[in-house]
Amino acid sequence: MTFLQFAYRNVIRNRRVYAAYFMASSFSVMVFFIYSMLLFHPSIENQFIQEIAFLGMAFADVVLVIFTLFFLLYSLSAFLQARSKEFGILQQLGMDRGQLQKLVFVETMILGVIALGVGIFFGYIFTKFFFMIVKAMLLLDALPLYFSLEPFLLTALVFLTLFALISFAGTMFIRQSSIADLVSGGTQLRETSTYSKVGALSGFVFLFVSYALVIYSLFEMNVWISSVIILCAIFGSHFFFKDSLLSVIVNLQRFKNVYWRSTRIVTFSDALVKIRENARMFFIVTMVSTVAIISVGVVASLTSFANQYRESNPISVLYVSNPDNPFEQQHIDQLTRDFYEQNLTYTLLTAEIVKQTSAATRTPIQILSESDVNAIAAALKEPLVDLSPGEGLRFGKWVEQGRQELIHLRENTIYFHVENGYTHFPLPASAFDSPAYVLSDEDFVKIENAYLYGSWDESVSRVFAFHVPDWLRTEEIGLTLDREILHSYEQEISLPYYFDNPGLNYSYISSTFSLLLVTGLLVAAVLILAAGSFIYFKFYTNLEVDRRQFEALRHMGFTNEELRSVADKQLLPQFFLPWGLAMLHATFSFLFLQAVWVDIAAMSIAMEMLVVLGAFTLIQFVYYYLIRWRYFAHLQLQS
Repeated sequence: MTFLQFAYRNVIRNRRVYAAYFMASSFSVMVFFIYSMLLFHPSIENQFIQEIAFLGMAFADVVLVIFTLFFLLYSLSAFLQARSKEFGILQQLGMDRGQLQKLVFVETMILGVIALGVGIFFGYIFTKFFFMIVKAMLLLDALPLYFSLEPFLLTALVFLTLFALISFAGTMFIRQSSIADLVSGGTQLRETSTYSKVGALSGFVFLFVSYALVIYSLFEMNVWISSVIILCAIFGSHFFFKDSLLSVIVNLQRFKNVYWRSTRIVTFSDALVKIRENARMFFIVTMVSTVAIISVGVVASLTSFANQYRESNPISVLYVSNPDNPFEQQHIDQLTRDFYEQNLTYTLLTAEIVKQTSAATRTPIQILSESDVNAIAAALKEPLVDLSPGEGLRFGKWVEQGRQELIHLRENTIYFHVENGYTHFPLPASAFDSPAYVLSDEDFVKIENAYLYGSWDESVSRVFAFHVPDWLRTEEIGLTLDREILHSYEQEISLPYYFDNPGLNYSYISSTFSLLLVTGLLVAAVLILAAGSFIYFKFYTNLEVDRRQFEALRHMGFTNEELRSVADKQLLPQFFLPWGLAMLHATFSFLFLQAVWVDIAAMSIAMEMLVVLGAFTLIQFVYYYLIRWRYFAHLQLQS
């Protein structure tokens, strides 16, 4: 038997130990390959979508590679620790340290190459399904499956390099261990359950401060607080598992009515040891799970914003012409031609905006008539305005409910009283460069003198609102104007007109957020799989010790039902303590995110957050029962 055959048979013989490692590796390869297929797709011609796809997929690929490297390094060290007795025996039989390191390197590379092949194979199979989702989300005409060497070569190059680094790092574990340590395997003395009182207190204090700052941000938003919250949550989680949990259990042992009951004495004693041994693993699982949940939650909230964008932009296509605009007729003709070419029926609504000066502030204000506003509101099925002479309404970003003011138009002796704002006003506030008001028709017709007593034509802007029932079909309307607007922003040029096509903007926003959602879900799936695998690895590392422990309990007279109860009580904390803290972190993170969204767009994301938390909780329970089933089988506790 050759050395390579020996290494291959070692991999096959230990396939049960390496199962989670192999599955996580293959899944990471598959996700990376699918992203690469979209990254190099030749059919995406839209430049904006190309940039979004490239940036999103490239970022996801980098995150996947970095995390996969860290994850596989940790899991490999756990597996090598589980096989340490085997390695010690091989050294006793005459295998030198160099050969053992070579064996570990070859085994890990064999496993990596197989995972690479399996991941690419299933990645190519599922790419068609992924393209169907992306096609629907990005509103593309076609996104066919294609064959190109670039995604295959990129994936192979990245992961072969990654597995080589991991394999080399695995040999370091062998180099740093003596034969005595290796042969002892799982029989070495387990760590004591000592803890630091300062560390225990620090864990609770850091967590309390982080959550208190989140509550504080609900009343007074300060984004800079987020960095303090994150640091407190990280340090708090570390000390919580390292010292705080141990202090709680040690103090519970003082209550005999709690500690000396049923099988709790065994459960508590084992919990002290396992929490101390696995504190670092619990911390890692908590952080990974938190990142996974928050990443999906953030992207889901962005998607919610995209869905609410339509409600906040009821006008299909809007063109506002300033008094000095020489392109007005040319642009209106171009827009009507675009509607004709797209075979879209529209209703054209017009209105006049008169510029005046506020006598109190000596700053410009803009006035619309009640009838013009109601004509637009009626077409859009928005609430109508009903004003009496001497009354007015604020609208747009200048709405402040409850603030009363008396406006005096300087150029015309007209006074009107304002108490409320028109929150349903259909025109975007960005179309106005100064405070805007709606006046009754009786007051509006009294405006005779022009702005600063100049020319009347220089005081009036015109609104052209094109209303289309099928709002999303307007994405091809006014593309030339949209490019001119974008160019003016880049060059900081002031244009004599304002143009807005919410249908086009929505296609960009929806495409971006939908792609981010798909990306976030797949990356989160890798993170969640890894988080559960960390616990799975630890179970296998300590499996021999646990098996001997339960065998001793069986000889002491414990029934199979009692042993199952002990195993359950030992398994539940290890699985749900880090998950519970991660859910708590995520919940407070979502509260902070809600405060941010309220500050930006007055938007509620409560439903999205409940769905995300509920979905991840369901996934965790499924994962728990799968691992519990395998764990009980290994301990021979199945009923």
